[in-house]
Parts: sequence; C-alpha cells; structure tokens
Amino acid sequence: MKRLILSSMLGMVFVALLGGADLSAQRRRVVVRRGPVRRTTIVVRPGHPIHRVLPRTVVVRPARHVVVVGAPIVFLPALVWRPRVIALPPREHLTWQDSEVLSKEEEWVDCNFGVDHRGDALYLEIEGKARLNFAEITFENGNVQVVDFEDSARESGKYSLLDFADGRVVKTVRVLARSESDETTLNLYLKT
Repeated sequence: MKRLILSSMLGMVFVALLGGADLSAQRRRVVVRRGPVRRTTIVVRPGHPIHRVLPRTVVVRPARHVVVVGAPIVFLPALVWRPRVIALPPREHLTWQDSEVLSKEEEWVDCNFGVDHRGDALYLEIEGKARLNFAEITFENGNVQVVDFEDSARESGKYSLLDFADGRVVKTVRVLARSESDETTLNLYLKT
C-alpha cells in the first residue's frame, strides 16, 4: 500500500513537471506598443533662455508621475552643458530614478519626468546614441534651470547633468532628445 501511494505521488510530481515545461513552451511573447506616434509643435514658456531655432515638431511623452509646481515659474540663465563622465554612486544614495526609451523613427522626443524628491545632483545615463537639445529642471520654489546641450550627440555613458549642493526638491525634469541609434534609453538619477 505504501509503495502504491509513493509511486502515485511520484507519478503526479512527474506529470506536474512535464505539464509545467509544456506550459512554459506555450507562453506568448507580449510586445507593448505605445500607440501611434503623434507629433505636435514644441512648446516653450515665455522667458525660456534658449533662443535658437528648436525642432518644429516633437513627440511628447507625459510624465508617469504628475507633479504640481505651486510657485510661479522663473527661468534662471541657461547653463551650457560640459559633459563629465562619472561613476554612479551606490544605490543607497540614489533617491529617485526613471527612464525613457526613444526610437529612431520618433525623431525628436520631449520627455517629461515627474520627480518630486529632494536631492543634490542629477545624473544622466545614455544607453545607445542620442542627440540632446536641452533639459529643464524645475525646482520646488519655481526656479527652472535650463541646461543647454547645444544640440550635441553623445554615445553611451553616465554623465553629470546638474549639481546643486544645497539640497533642493526637484519637481520635474524635461529633456528634449533624439535617438541616433535604433533605440536609445535615457536614465535619470537623483542623488542625495
């Protein structure tokens, strides 16, 4: 009797293992599509410090996390970006991160990141090749620091985007970029 029960249990385990392998072979590959690419005219607010001709149409990506800035917007003088390759700090010093994947067919993309965290430095990681136009960092007090990339192309790497040692609350980050490879990932990190 014990042998019968033991052999039955082993048989059920064997069938379950075979059934699990069969189910994994039947799994479908799911491709996530964002829908049709919609291009729109780029919008910059009055007082924006960059006065060169910007791309006429862009794909706008809304922030996944909506953030409200309670203070009036005041643009600070633009900073010209001098790319500085860095090593990211340990994970425990990164309070926030988000990413956006750009495809070459989209052309210019206006990426919006809802941050709403306190930190003292922003880092940009590029996976692929990207052409960067500008970034707008909006702080809790309404100040907007525009970082001018001067429409430059950058290869994969980790870069310092902006240091603000006084520890400020970053509300949003907006980046205007274009993928120069088939697909490019922009990763943003906020450090404390």
